[in-house]
Amino acid sequence: MSKKTPPSKDDAVIINKDGLQHLVELLRNKGYCVVGPTVSDGAIIYGEISGLDDLPVGWTDHQDAGTYRLSRRDDGAVFGYVVGPHSWKKFLHPARQRLWRAQRDVDGVRVVEDNAPVPKFAFLGVRSCELHAMAIQDNVFLGSAYQDKTYAQHRKNLLIIAVNCGQAGGTCFCASMNTGPKVTSDFDLSLTEIMDEKEHRFLVETGSSLGAQIIEELVCEKAVEEDLRSAHDAVERASAQMGRTMDTDGIKELLQKNSDHPRWDEVAARCLTCANCTMVCPTCFCTTVEDVTDLGGNHAERWQRWDSCFTMDFSHISGGSVRSSAKSRYRQWMTHKLAHWFDQFGTSGCVGCGRCITWCPVCIDITEEVAAIRQDPATKKDPL
Repeated sequence: MSKKTPPSKDDAVIINKDGLQHLVELLRNKGYCVVGPTVSDGAIIYGEISGLDDLPVGWTDHQDAGTYRLSRRDDGAVFGYVVGPHSWKKFLHPARQRLWRAQRDVDGVRVVEDNAPVPKFAFLGVRSCELHAMAIQDNVFLGSAYQDKTYAQHRKNLLIIAVNCGQAGGTCFCASMNTGPKVTSDFDLSLTEIMDEKEHRFLVETGSSLGAQIIEELVCEKAVEEDLRSAHDAVERASAQMGRTMDTDGIKELLQKNSDHPRWDEVAARCLTCANCTMVCPTCFCTTVEDVTDLGGNHAERWQRWDSCFTMDFSHISGGSVRSSAKSRYRQWMTHKLAHWFDQFGTSGCVGCGRCITWCPVCIDITEEVAAIRQDPATKKDPL
């Protein structure tokens, strides 16, 4: 996965909605499984799309702690939403995948590795925070001598069409994490939706040689200064609309030094340990394995599936669970995400997408928890 260089303004072009339709068709003709946002079950999720009609045209989302609702916009914006419960990791790091299978016959037991064909994905509508999340998971799965083969296969032929945010959500805080709202690297093409008096159009910037090749096959116009200015203003508005903020100054030391802070007891009294936050998080990567057999005992399979540090079994060793209380499990998740991740991977594990806040059924807010510990007079009396 080579890094894509930031785009040059000289490479920017303009396409209209017909051009966006042509882009999807072009990618499908090239053998890509195009995955993008679509409306299903009252939410905007990521699934396979075949054209503009599958996209959430004219829909937006309203998000706050424990709240997610879709409503109609008063315009025909294609990307006029923020992020939903799905993240792109469901395609790169599937929630459930078979590792191998074994068959017993008269000649003995034969083990077969699972080598199912890997789809050639094109992701359409990837936000900046999600690009940073992919980079974090790249580091987790590919950044050492022990690489995840399945993840590497999914990532190898991936084409990314990013989208700059034109609005922020009620739980977004990517600006605090320096992960958005404007995309800067690690994409092939980026889109900025522009809706003004001129026309409904998309500014397209290239971030790789592959992206440049695709642009050559589209019907487009050279972007002018007015287009660049309108695109810039749209992203600036989104940056100013952040529904949440997080002060990250010294956050690693703050959390690691306050493992016994009383705030952990307060959040534990509310936490259901349901693991919603880890399931929707685009960077969480914990898994477990399970073995299954048929009733005759002649066929067995090993499956890998997502797990969570919020489950009792996840830290179970001889003698019991290492983290048996809700307090210890929430503290583990939050301090790993915002503090220990720096020690382990050299970066924060949070990209400020706000999903964990939106999809927590009891409205626990990670930004609020950090602020509560930071603002406690007892914490301030003992400077870091």
